[in-house]
Amino acid sequence: MRLQRILATTAALGCLAPLAACKGDGQPAAPAASSSTAAGADTGPLAEAQRYLRQFANCDDLSDKPGDPRMPVGDFPKAGQWSVKELGVCSDKVRQGEIAIAVPADMKEFQERYKQYVLDRIDGGDGAYGLESRVLVGKGFVAFPTSTKTALALVRSDLRVLTCNPTAPVPKGYKREKPLVEHCNLSDFVNSEDGSGSPNLETPQDPAGEGEKAGQPKTGSLGLPRAGSIAELRKLVGNSLDCEKHFSTDPDAVAIESIDYAPVVQGNALDWGVTGRALCGEPAGAQRARDLSWLDTVGDMKKLQTKAKAAQLADFKEDGKLKQTASRLLVGENIAVETDSPSSRHGLYQLQFLYLNCIPGFSAPSGYRLEKSQVEGCVLTNYEPDHPLG
Repeated sequence: MRLQRILATTAALGCLAPLAACKGDGQPAAPAASSSTAAGADTGPLAEAQRYLRQFANCDDLSDKPGDPRMPVGDFPKAGQWSVKELGVCSDKVRQGEIAIAVPADMKEFQERYKQYVLDRIDGGDGAYGLESRVLVGKGFVAFPTSTKTALALVRSDLRVLTCNPTAPVPKGYKREKPLVEHCNLSDFVNSEDGSGSPNLETPQDPAGEGEKAGQPKTGSLGLPRAGSIAELRKLVGNSLDCEKHFSTDPDAVAIESIDYAPVVQGNALDWGVTGRALCGEPAGAQRARDLSWLDTVGDMKKLQTKAKAAQLADFKEDGKLKQTASRLLVGENIAVETDSPSSRHGLYQLQFLYLNCIPGFSAPSGYRLEKSQVEGCVLTNYEPDHPLG
């Protein structure tokens, strides 16, 4: 998986490429003159959705005609896909946008399909797809406003923005609700690259102290995970690492490493500020070691980051790059995970772990988290140039 730039909003805020038909200038095409109110006039799920939407935004000229030029085209689901049984579209002329409406037969299946679609787009190189999601989930229907202003109006209702990109932000102060699928979020935060969306009261700041960089709060952190014990940490990372069946806290097992897997913490863990340590994965036996990673509870995070910085710079100095078999240190508030698996780190970033990066000159594109570490010359981030999705 790779993570590069922002959701395919390449024209203008008034037109989201996957969601609405566009003219050459990036503006939504005008509705067809023959567009009619959805079948059933004042009855049926589309009409019910329209009545609800009109409490918060304009939703005029409702049509369910597949030929309506405002109807979603291209990679947007058609009726019969993603469990969608009905599709409609209406206009919010006041805010210069359209609102597509989908009525799924099975909302969980719809969310699963959307999540998979986002991950497929990321796998295909469109790494920041979904960071500016305009998928607003309601009761029995999903709305897709093409205008950021319309989205802002609609999240004042019970509609919630569904985001399944693992780096999609939900700043403090916004509602965060559980969707029907794992590793996605429902919130009332409308993200927009140009700043026209919901305000982020945690003003991002560059670690160097000048300018702004998305994801960097002026003080403190946007949030890191914590756990009270190795057992809690094991449970927390259960879906990201091979810890459920292959797990050990035995000192001899924890000390194991192989030609394919090298931990960050070397020697006496107490010297690194680590108070508890465990091994996940299958140590070498009849076969080669598989999926090794290490879990740490941390009593002195600054000491851990200081020693990890020295080890990282020593590795980097040898040939200007980090060894592929060397684990990367991902930290929380009082916990850490060491793994060399990009796919495992992808899952850990979804849990809000951040990678300690001490490489000189490192910077992260807008849209990624970038926070101060506890040692000078390092940052905490979810951006890896070689594995952009982590």
